[in-house]
Amino acid sequence: MPDLLALAPNVFLFPAAVNSLVFVQGSGVLVVDTGLDEQHARKLLRGLEAQHLTPTAILNTHSHADHHGGNAAFLKRFPDLPIYAPPFEAAIIANPLLEPFYLYGAHPPQALQTKFLLAPASPAQAVESGLVTLGGVDVELIEVPGHASQMYAVRVGEVLYAADALFGLEALSKHPLTFCVDSAAMKRSAQSLLSQGLPSLGGVRLTVPGHGQSTEELPALVAANLSAFERVTRAVHEAVTHASTVDTALTRVCDSLDVEMTNPGAVVLNRSVVSAHLAELVGLGHVSMRVEGNQLLFTGQL
Repeated sequence: MPDLLALAPNVFLFPAAVNSLVFVQGSGVLVVDTGLDEQHARKLLRGLEAQHLTPTAILNTHSHADHHGGNAAFLKRFPDLPIYAPPFEAAIIANPLLEPFYLYGAHPPQALQTKFLLAPASPAQAVESGLVTLGGVDVELIEVPGHASQMYAVRVGEVLYAADALFGLEALSKHPLTFCVDSAAMKRSAQSLLSQGLPSLGGVRLTVPGHGQSTEELPALVAANLSAFERVTRAVHEAVTHASTVDTALTRVCDSLDVEMTNPGAVVLNRSVVSAHLAELVGLGHVSMRVEGNQLLFTGQL
């Protein structure tokens, strides 16, 4: 079982498939993202106990199941523990069926109601971005939409938790179709995090992605993510050189990027990625959209 790793004074990392952060200020202990499920949460709780820390609040950076699936386990131990999230995301965390619902486009079949897409409901409260105090801990919440409709990166002193605005290099390689609901916003958000490292703003020494290892090389991590995002945009553009539906484009993109989908969840997630990049390309005027033969068709512009 991994321990809580000290990143800076009063800042701890619980490294896992989904990273969790713990910020301490006096008697305040803010847990940021509780992981996919009860197993992750139990290990995180044991890590807190080993450090003699009692959580005073939870912040979910966004509503994807792998970042709030552990809330229920925390609430079993601490029923009155407040949970915070961006306003739009808080609505989904409180009504988690909305995640597989919006991915599928209708009430999802059971095959899409797995823990990877449907976490237990949590009574999340909306919190606005900026300098806030949660559970007695002062943090800066930075808007980084794109991967999710609303998402916050979290900064305390010289540590920046980027959530899923940035991915570690291994995650980018393993999952070339980086999930997003707005690819244009995702690129802007990644670029915007560079300003968090400017000396004039106090500087960020250490950046922790939602998935992957922490790094002191924020510009390099941003560059790697932007390159990966643009690679997907190019693949989507090339996939609609000839008129194509979203599903045909998805097949072509997966072939181009050597992605193999083996379950319904992967299909609906990756279909959303392709749709997001198509929307960006349509907005730029690089792809046209029309209805023909009872099909919604996309065609790349030369």
